[in-house]
Amino acid sequence: MKMSVLKPALIGIGLCISGALQAQQSTVKSAPWEKYAFLIGDWVGEGNGQPGQGTGYFSIRPDLDARILVRKNHTEYPATPKKAAFTHDDLMIIYADRPGELSKAIYMDNEDHTIHYTITFSDDQKTIVFTSTATEGGPAFRLSYTQLDAATLTLKFEIAPPGNPVVFNPYLEGKVHRKK
Repeated sequence: MKMSVLKPALIGIGLCISGALQAQQSTVKSAPWEKYAFLIGDWVGEGNGQPGQGTGYFSIRPDLDARILVRKNHTEYPATPKKAAFTHDDLMIIYADRPGELSKAIYMDNEDHTIHYTITFSDDQKTIVFTSTATEGGPAFRLSYTQLDAATLTLKFEIAPPGNPVVFNPYLEGKVHRKK
């Protein structure tokens, strides 16, 4: 195929993808839960923490006629002297506890973890915090995303020890950038 034909085709595909993302974001912005709109899209980044230095990507997209948000995450951790390389995949569904208000989430991963979260926002609506419900004898978890600008988020995943569900210690931290 000649480059002169291929280039317009690639531009057209890019415009279609861009239009689809804008349509998804505008659907979210028109919903009662528009405060989630800054999370919608595809993200890439690097972070570090107890599992080690990792690289990965995730997407957050509306689903079920924009009634829920679905986050799919994939992270790869290289081998270290103490650990073999491994991959972490997870799925989180953000859903309405009451009609029209997304305020809960459920998280599942390939390490057999399931976490139920309640969602809160900072007063300026730039930080979303997912805090797990306390389980007897188990740790509590907190996941936060903070919007730095339209294309950058910080994320932090923290764990509180069993019996002390309010003292969270960082487990993973990173910065992610919106895919172009």
